[in-house]
Amino acid sequence: MTEHLDIAIQAAKEAGAFLREHFENTESLVVNEASQHDIKLELDVRSQTLITERLLGAFPDHALYGEEGIAGNQDSPWQWIVDPIDGTVNYFYGLPHYCVSIALRHEGVTQLGVIFDPSTQELWTGERGKGAFLNGRKLSVSDRSILKEAVITVGFSKTAAAMQEGMGRFSELASQVRKVRIMGSAALGLAYIATGRLDAYIEGFISLWDIAAGVLLIEEAGGQVTLASLDNSEDKFSITASNGKLTLPVPS
Repeated sequence: MTEHLDIAIQAAKEAGAFLREHFENTESLVVNEASQHDIKLELDVRSQTLITERLLGAFPDHALYGEEGIAGNQDSPWQWIVDPIDGTVNYFYGLPHYCVSIALRHEGVTQLGVIFDPSTQELWTGERGKGAFLNGRKLSVSDRSILKEAVITVGFSKTAAAMQEGMGRFSELASQVRKVRIMGSAALGLAYIATGRLDAYIEGFISLWDIAAGVLLIEEAGGQVTLASLDNSEDKFSITASNGKLTLPVPS
């Protein structure tokens, strides 16, 4: 997988550099779509196009499935999963907490994951069976096993129903843990669990491209992830991710 990982790193870093160039220049940002709780930028499309060119340029027979659409040979057993800007709302408002997330699956099993944070220049990489790394340093999840000592993150999704459920989880957990953080990037939240910075992440409705790379990182760092498919869709889930040492509610 070395060649695949190298190309994924190159694509993530190039997309990250592109996003960093436009960060904080909010007057130049073009909004393609906006709802009460979400924003999609023209830069999302341009970032995914850049990533697609790098990945399929190197592996033209592969498939690509991203937040901004599909490309390549959709019959291929190799499928790239891409989130070109995870944390778009943060990005739009000038909050430096966003990333590029890339994963590669073979016959439905994730083989590698790359998450790049352009603001901090932190690069997370992982390969199945080979561990997870941050800028080359091998990672391990935290050892915290007592809920009252844990710092967790909770996602609220975008629909009214999902947000209401998220508020319920927040209320249930806030009094039991040390702190709850709401950070706006699922991919970075998962990467932080793999790094030991956070202990758990719970969300009732999340897309595959948000979590594919991060799930692999957590598993390779010794943590646990529980996914449940939603709405008869293979790419929408509820998720509970943790260091594997905490007892947490699983979203229904």
